[in-house]
Amino acid sequence: MKTNKLALLLVCLAALLFPGMAFAQVDPGVRPGAINGQPTATPMNPLPLASVSSSDGSLQFFQNGLGRFQDVESVSNSPTGNNGLGPRFNFNQCSGCHSQPAVGGTGPANNPQFQVIANGIVNGSTNTIPSFITANGPTREARFPFFFDQFGNPNTNAPNGGVEDLFTVSGRSDAGSCSLPQPSFGQAQATNNIIFRIPTPVFGAGLIENIDDSTLIANHAAQARNNLGISGTFNHNGNDGTISRFGWKAQNKSLELFAGEAYNVEMGISNEIFGQDRPLPGEDQLGSGLPAHCLNLSGSGYPEDTTNFAAKTGSDQYATNASIPSDTVMFAMFMRLLAPPVPSTTTPGSAASIVNGRNLFSAIGCATCHTPTINYSQPSNFTASLGSTSAPVSVNAFSDIEIHHMGTGLADNVSQGGAGGDQFRTAPLWGLGQRIFFLHDGRTTNLLGAIQAHQSSGSEASQVEENFDSLSPSQQQDLLNFLRSL
Repeated sequence: MKTNKLALLLVCLAALLFPGMAFAQVDPGVRPGAINGQPTATPMNPLPLASVSSSDGSLQFFQNGLGRFQDVESVSNSPTGNNGLGPRFNFNQCSGCHSQPAVGGTGPANNPQFQVIANGIVNGSTNTIPSFITANGPTREARFPFFFDQFGNPNTNAPNGGVEDLFTVSGRSDAGSCSLPQPSFGQAQATNNIIFRIPTPVFGAGLIENIDDSTLIANHAAQARNNLGISGTFNHNGNDGTISRFGWKAQNKSLELFAGEAYNVEMGISNEIFGQDRPLPGEDQLGSGLPAHCLNLSGSGYPEDTTNFAAKTGSDQYATNASIPSDTVMFAMFMRLLAPPVPSTTTPGSAASIVNGRNLFSAIGCATCHTPTINYSQPSNFTASLGSTSAPVSVNAFSDIEIHHMGTGLADNVSQGGAGGDQFRTAPLWGLGQRIFFLHDGRTTNLLGAIQAHQSSGSEASQVEENFDSLSPSQQQDLLNFLRSL
């Protein structure tokens, strides 16, 4: 009995002398509730922007795009007409990878890539599941930073960086005689020549698309004298030179370009922006491309996704103008009209904790890159909720849309556009509270781990991360609560 009393006394003394031990900061975890205002009873049905309406047809475009975003693609002979998958792909449905916490989000807790291959839904495919794709791990795409030399080692003088699609259509009953091997993932892992990316959420993407370059440049100038070692720059579109803004390295200029690239790269479906079947980087740049028996597997010619010259009829409830555009256009329209996330003012923690956390977020320098609000988007010719001359719209994305050097700890040695191997776009934080996997490769599910990863040699965020480390445990908890409230 005396021993138990002594142990209790020691615990109480420790709590008094070292309050951080009693109140250690923790990531509150995924916040429950709606992402952008939809009832929690229907979490998979996201809401459009407030001004999207059936009266002007915009609601039909949103709903039609939402439906196409959830379509399952086949190689050929699809009963629903969704043909064109492959010959290489990462998944067969947009919403499969963009589903947390609702359609349009990021990767879910149960990895659909693992489930589809493991359950044999791919109709006799010869694919095996790569070791980095797990049942409860992040949904991923893989890239090899460098091409291999003749000895099977990475050649640092030969940069690669293109997507190495996880799966092929080989062996499927709808793929004919196309036979392709999966990429050499084992060799890439053994030689440390592989990096990963996870899906980016697209809630509120239309607002980001509608910010004028001059507004972004003005925000950059306002943050220039930060005394934190943060500089930042913009990635630019190689065609017209304007600021690009979508993707982990801000490599895509517009949502339509973003959608077209994903359709081609992630599902292997040619479209009006990317008009050919896509070989792997090695097949395209060092080999002879795809073999003839793996071309035009749908049998419909190129591109596989096109404008529908006649509106659909019959059972399609949105069979008017909304059924004429291509899938690529409607994917972009769905993302453009998708409402932004709605933060909580009370969960997790309390309202007071969240307010204090937001103040600390700015005080220690997080807001230098993760700009809470950019005023304003430009007037939109799509819908007033994206901006109008009479009612400018603020963009509360918590991002400056710039690319920043993130140091050796996060570097993936892949260049895209003007972004180098350790540069990444400031990830928008709206909706952060309901994400499961963090950072560009999904390496952690813990916000503390994500924050700590911002500090490494060459990272512009190192001083800010040190400022976070200097906070008291209760202050750190308030900041974590604030982040999970977003």
